[in-house]
Amino acid sequence: MANQKEINVSGNAEIVASTLTVFHLIIDFGGAPDQGIKNMRCLKHLYVTDPRADKQRIQETKGGLLKGSYCWILKNDLFQRFRDDPQSRLLWIKGDPGKGKTMLLCGIIDELEKESAKRLSYFFCQATEAQLSSATGVLRGLIYHLILQQPSLISYVRAKYDIPEEKPFESINAWVSLTDIFMDMLNDPALEDVVLIVDALDECKTKNSELLDFIFKSPSRIKWIVSSRNHCPDIGHRVRNATQTAKLCLEDIESTISEAVDGYIRHKVDQLTREKNYDDKLRHAVQHYLMSHANGTFLWVALVCKELADPRVPRRHMLTKLASFPAGLNQLYERMMEHIINSDDADLCKQILAIASVVYSPVTLKELISLVESLEEFDQDELKEIIGSCGSFLTLQKGVIYFVHQSAKEYLLDKASNQIVPSGTAHQHHTIFSRSLLVMSRSLRRDMYDLHHPGTSIDDIRQPEPNPLASVRYSCLYWVDHLSAAISDRTSIPIDDLQDDGTAHQFLSKKYLYWLEALSLLGSIPKGVVAMTKLETLLKGSEGTLLLDFVRDARRFILAHGRVIGNAPLQAYASALTFSPRRSVTRRLFKGEEPSWIVAKPTIAEDSDACLETLEGHDGGVNWVVFSPDGQRLASASRDKTLKVWNATTGHCTATLEGHHGWVHSVVFSPDGQRLVSALRDRTVKMWDVGTGHYQVTLEAHGGGVRSVVFSPDGQRLASASHDGTVKIWNATTGQ
Repeated sequence: MANQKEINVSGNAEIVASTLTVFHLIIDFGGAPDQGIKNMRCLKHLYVTDPRADKQRIQETKGGLLKGSYCWILKNDLFQRFRDDPQSRLLWIKGDPGKGKTMLLCGIIDELEKESAKRLSYFFCQATEAQLSSATGVLRGLIYHLILQQPSLISYVRAKYDIPEEKPFESINAWVSLTDIFMDMLNDPALEDVVLIVDALDECKTKNSELLDFIFKSPSRIKWIVSSRNHCPDIGHRVRNATQTAKLCLEDIESTISEAVDGYIRHKVDQLTREKNYDDKLRHAVQHYLMSHANGTFLWVALVCKELADPRVPRRHMLTKLASFPAGLNQLYERMMEHIINSDDADLCKQILAIASVVYSPVTLKELISLVESLEEFDQDELKEIIGSCGSFLTLQKGVIYFVHQSAKEYLLDKASNQIVPSGTAHQHHTIFSRSLLVMSRSLRRDMYDLHHPGTSIDDIRQPEPNPLASVRYSCLYWVDHLSAAISDRTSIPIDDLQDDGTAHQFLSKKYLYWLEALSLLGSIPKGVVAMTKLETLLKGSEGTLLLDFVRDARRFILAHGRVIGNAPLQAYASALTFSPRRSVTRRLFKGEEPSWIVAKPTIAEDSDACLETLEGHDGGVNWVVFSPDGQRLASASRDKTLKVWNATTGHCTATLEGHHGWVHSVVFSPDGQRLVSALRDRTVKMWDVGTGHYQVTLEAHGGGVRSVVFSPDGQRLASASHDGTVKIWNATTGQ
């Protein structure tokens, strides 16, 4: 167990206990200690969130899970048939905002967990959190949760994770690797009676369609429960066209939901009676008002009761206060907004709501202070009090600021944007960009964690307390994204931001290497590659400027050395600089950071050549390469009988498509980028689904090897040219 100290789980406090438990389970499972260590590191890299911690946070945010609010589902005929019929595959629960879908699923989870024979994994999508609103995040969470219950399943993850140079979870196109892993896992005969639950599927914004494809292509013995709002045509279309699926619309069982809401009201009024010492008359009046105005909406009741529970509301004013709450969520949000505008902290509250509305991931208190200059003078307790004054739009959980509900954020952006972001969201993005550069310029330095040794591996680094990156983490990850969003309205930004010696240029020329080190410590080097690519795109049309020259060189630098820096943060100053071309802009600007202990420096070319990056991975000659229509991916066809799909930004191989029985002569993307078609020496044409990496159909009719294939502009037809002297036209949908 001495090697246990090498495992770094700092920064993931909520999973420490489960991680150490799994460590022992893996060792007990029969693996050697060194394999146990590798399993733990694999699990750490797989981790994106612990769904159990998310469930606990959600329940705490909503005041706890009340059995009376969900027990009706256990007697529902549709649910019982889904649960008991082995042929039933999917249950879709849908309803309007605030109808209690998330808490209903929490209740279902609790009930199913009582059945010891079941393997249960779940995930709560959240549109305000990038990691919780992507299909890759959903699969990582589901896989992680299953492994915690059955540690032997980690072998399927290790099969991808152990491949040299592979980054199956970190690539921005990790979807194919994860679907392969999860599909193999779900096909494991030892994994029986599995139920997978995904809440708020409509809040999965990235690769939502691909996630739905995966759900409906998963093994038929796997049961799925998903929830969403009513207006989700993609889900509805697939449910209508699939067998063994069921739809439960909460609006169709209005009386049942109203009874559940009434039970919830009685529970909340009982709490208020104890806390506020209501007499029977007041208790009855409050309960009657809530029941007559709730309209079957749990969230409305929760928000009103939170206001009534405020210690600043005396009992004698309770009925007057109660009468000020209108029925309907949007009307209630409007009333909350009016209260904020008329409060003493109106300006501070509006600044906080503006930040919360446009950030790409929920921020911590420390990050909020770094993004809002006027908050620097307040201590943590005062800041919590101000957030509490934000009209119940926000909630604070473990130091992180969340919206109380997705509908609250939507109201602010759709109905109240002129009040919280009067200059427009683009201007707010620019404000965050500017503050981010300022706080990073103040904070970032060489060797942020005082490691001293350039060879220190990222796996051996423990996060110090206090963490010097705590206040600038968000800024490090998202400053370029906010600049890009600001530029959508060019009138919102000063002209010098992307000029030579402007704010971006000054930051990069002084802090670029320190920023790369910080990204490595945050486990986010791929984010840096994407950021530099996005910045280069923003500078299109700025030929001949010093900033564009630097950004191009900086992108080459991170592409060439990002993997090394990601593994050992201080290599940004050692091998990365030492092995860069001598006239590299980055090397010249940061020459003073080169290690003095390297006396005999290697001979390196003066300039970078025209090659941005060399993509290696095929075992045979490459016959053909082609870009996807959007330029984001690259496909290569090889004599090793495989196709490879590459991320054109990072250079990472995102999928290897195997199943050809001869050389692959050529490959082409469909016009929508969703399919790949390969031409083979074995006289066949194969069609592939790019999203899943799975083979779809083989087209056979040629009498000789197929040399080339091409789609028609509308993607409806496909032409193939062969050594047999013929060209064949195919229906690209049916393969006929």
